[in-house]
Amino acid sequence: MRYDELIGQVQAGAELPDRGSAARAVRAVLATLAERLPDGTARHLFAQLPADLVALVEGPEPPESADAPGGGAAAERFDLPTFSGRVAWRGGVSEDVAVRYVSAVFEVLDAAVSPDLMKKVADALPRDIGRLLPTARVGDPPE
Repeated sequence: MRYDELIGQVQAGAELPDRGSAARAVRAVLATLAERLPDGTARHLFAQLPADLVALVEGPEPPESADAPGGGAAAERFDLPTFSGRVAWRGGVSEDVAVRYVSAVFEVLDAAVSPDLMKKVADALPRDIGRLLPTARVGDPPE
């Protein structure tokens, strides 16, 4: 999936007014997801996304490792309130809007990356965050 297509789908899915808002939503969700996922899973996820999108998430400061956003760091363990709080802070929106961002980005990621990788992402997330994944991906993720 190309960058423009991904941003457009998030804009539509999250009912955002413009592409800039969608790009901010994607950046906020992916940056937070990179903190929550194990290093290898985060690296694989970012390897399957458009380079333009990875650059958007990395921003002007280099990530901890040159490999990928979130690279080099162990996964932080946090639940949905913390996840949505971080997305809200990064996106400059309320936590309710942040949850809408997360759902829209997860839906688009599900179509953009391999099913095996999305299964690994789902397995790495606690149940409360995993419930925001598309229904086909929701299994019984760890707490």
